[in-house]
Amino acid sequence: MTTHDIPRPRTGSDILRTALRRNLGAMLWGTVLMGLYQAGETAFPIALGLIVEHTMQDRSPGALALSIGALAVIITTVSLSWRFGMRVLQKANTTEAHRWRVGVADCGLQPVPRDTGLKSGEVLTIATEDADQTADIIEVVPLLISSLVAVLIAAIALGLADGRLGLLVIVGTVAILLVLSVMSKRIGSSTREQQARVARAGAKVADLITGLRPLHGFGGNHAAFASYRKVSTEARHQAVTVAMANGAYAGTAMALNALLAATVTLTAGWLAFDRQITIGELVMAVGLAQFIMEPLKMFSDMPKYVMMARASAQRMALVLAAPPVTTPGPHRPTAGGSLDIDCVRYGVLHELKFRVSAGEFVAITAYQPRAAADLAAILSVRVPPDAYDGVVRLGEREIGDLSIEAVRAHMLVNPYEAEIFAGTLRTNIDPTGTSRTVPEAVEASMLTDVVALHREGLDHGVRDRGANLSGGQRQRLSLARALAADTDVLVLHDPTTAVDAVTEQLIARNLAALRRGRTTVVITSSPALLDAADRVLVLDDGVITAEDTHRNLLAGDEDYCAAVAR
Repeated sequence: MTTHDIPRPRTGSDILRTALRRNLGAMLWGTVLMGLYQAGETAFPIALGLIVEHTMQDRSPGALALSIGALAVIITTVSLSWRFGMRVLQKANTTEAHRWRVGVADCGLQPVPRDTGLKSGEVLTIATEDADQTADIIEVVPLLISSLVAVLIAAIALGLADGRLGLLVIVGTVAILLVLSVMSKRIGSSTREQQARVARAGAKVADLITGLRPLHGFGGNHAAFASYRKVSTEARHQAVTVAMANGAYAGTAMALNALLAATVTLTAGWLAFDRQITIGELVMAVGLAQFIMEPLKMFSDMPKYVMMARASAQRMALVLAAPPVTTPGPHRPTAGGSLDIDCVRYGVLHELKFRVSAGEFVAITAYQPRAAADLAAILSVRVPPDAYDGVVRLGEREIGDLSIEAVRAHMLVNPYEAEIFAGTLRTNIDPTGTSRTVPEAVEASMLTDVVALHREGLDHGVRDRGANLSGGQRQRLSLARALAADTDVLVLHDPTTAVDAVTEQLIARNLAALRRGRTTVVITSSPALLDAADRVLVLDDGVITAEDTHRNLLAGDEDYCAAVAR
């Protein structure tokens, strides 16, 4: 499922309506079964009252057996309806939560940037906790209706005994709900703030883990920890505030429910003492007064869960409703694999213009790291075409006219800091399990020594973010993944900065051999890679200032020699 399968939600209310609409059948069955459960629960004290009333008039064994049979039917109905009703609702709830998790994850992974104003850690929280809490609405509505059914049945039964008892239940229920609805609004606003602060704390942790090694390198880990501690403390204070509000809400609900039950019991006792109702009706009234505390508690808890679902849905809408920065085109690039950069102006790039012919191996050395980063961002479509001047053509077609899927299938841009995932060496190299060039990619990237170190070979386990690999091993693993993709156009950004000079020489030679006949662009300052390229483009002050082979540039360009010689 992708975000294209979900009606485009604009607000949290749209998300909730979508969830309710596509689970209408399950909710209907769940409501019927849970209503049957609540009706059975309500019928139990009513049946007891009738049994007492009937037994006092007719003491025959047959009447007793009939009464016991009636109670058995009620108990069986209560048990089965609860079991199957909750099964239906929880299945729908779990399925709906999965849909929204996949939808949010799909948006978070879109190659076209989205203006959400959220960090990756916050998106993670939205895709997990908020998706689950939003899906809770699937259970909340049927339980709310079934609780209302129970209260209405109890009010009608009590009203038949004495109208004042039925009226007391109805008036008391309305009063309780009015009080709790006011309190639930405060819980909703507090919960939204708590979710935002917890998400910010999660994002901070993700940032710290990503930059842990550099932080230790320059001694910034203590300052970073202090920064996280501040954010986490704010989240803790808000969590305490929410817990206090929830505690006050639960305590108030319990006290009001108990007060209503006690009032109904005392009123029924007074009416029985005054002989306005019978002993059987008194037994029924006392039983119902005790019973209605459960549906009343459930009924009074529902507004809180509704507010929490609304708060979570509103946060999900930040991701799902964010408009794409650009609208991908419908076309595909033509065969061949040429790459044209035509007068591109973006960031520090000024009128950048060059062409890489199909099958050519070109190296680009940028004197300013920012220029290399800006070029890589444009080629990876992290910057939409309408955000820069000029044109980028892939296979003779403008990137703006191509679908993102087509660009990704035709051109792979391997970033400077490629992510390593928990799994195995094999799953990191070939995530889809469809590549036919894994052995060649492993050999070309000089990852063979890492594979040979472990008895499991390519099935050796890799920890999250490659924590059990060195920096050079992670970089070679990332390069192997890029080579195994075997795309028509491959763009590599500084693929060998963490490996030694000898390994770098071997990688450069292997890369040129493996990619022969396919378009390859390497943004690098590595002499080995520059020497392996068919030609080198010098990117300085945002424009191409020189173009030749590596050795010719070394011989005739002092600035180039100073920039790349090691």
